[in-house]
Amino acid sequence: MALVVGSPEEVKNCSKCGGTRISKDTIRGEIVCMECGYVIEDNLIDFSQEWREFDGDDVSGRRRAGAPISLARHDKGVSTELGMGFSDIFKLPPRLRPKFLRLKKWQQRISTATERNLKYALAELKRYTSQLSLSPGVEETSALIYRRAVAKELVRGRSMESVVASALYAACREHGTPRTLDEIAEVANIPKREIGRTYRFLSRQLGIRILPTDPVDYIPRFASNLKLTGKTVTRALEILSKAKEMELTSGRGPTGVAAAVLYIAAQLTGEKKTQREVAEVAGVTEVTIRNRYKELVKSLKFKELEEKPLVVSAKA
Repeated sequence: MALVVGSPEEVKNCSKCGGTRISKDTIRGEIVCMECGYVIEDNLIDFSQEWREFDGDDVSGRRRAGAPISLARHDKGVSTELGMGFSDIFKLPPRLRPKFLRLKKWQQRISTATERNLKYALAELKRYTSQLSLSPGVEETSALIYRRAVAKELVRGRSMESVVASALYAACREHGTPRTLDEIAEVANIPKREIGRTYRFLSRQLGIRILPTDPVDYIPRFASNLKLTGKTVTRALEILSKAKEMELTSGRGPTGVAAAVLYIAAQLTGEKKTQREVAEVAGVTEVTIRNRYKELVKSLKFKELEEKPLVVSAKA
């Protein structure tokens, strides 16, 4: 019988001379005594890895230890399941099939209220992140914040959806992934005011300290939705940098500033975009864009824009 490398049956002493200097040759599949040269065992079965690793990604991606633990799943992905589908039932004798169904039904039942809450809430979180095209890292951070809120019993008296949406908004800001309250409110079908109120409550109770959103985070995404060129994006970033130096963005909503800067840059580079188009992409009103536009143009002294009329809509 072949010996498995690394098994409890691994040889420690030579059966001929009793020596302890034992060498394993994994290339030839042999165990040899280094004192007398006797081949103790051959035809070894080697279950070690058959690939090479060059960096950290290779190490983590080529291990055969199952999926990693995920906070975005109510059981963290470590539970087992009796049969992945009902096709497995036909592999059993007829007398064992009722027992299989009964065990499967009891396994799917969740015992505690906290587990039921997590199962439903994290399913909603996955739907939100999918519709908003967010990364798995944002989803994991959102799940962690929600789990902390559940552990401190902060969900009681509040709708589960609003707490999930607030945790997602906090995670987006922490990861520097700009998503406005309007976007999250639309996906969650919850009033923006309720999400904002719950977010402030979670921030106080959980000690979440996040810096205010920077308008620069919104510019690439808004520009992509408006189909603006890289030249316009570069010009918009230059304008925003000058506005920050003059402290023109202080006390102003970041989405409104980003929208106005993009509108100004589009006018300067000759890409005709109306205020209505920019407002729809940024989720702000045309009045907000006009107010920020006038402030920036006047302070930064764009004389060519001061003389041009504002393009409000395509009909204007």
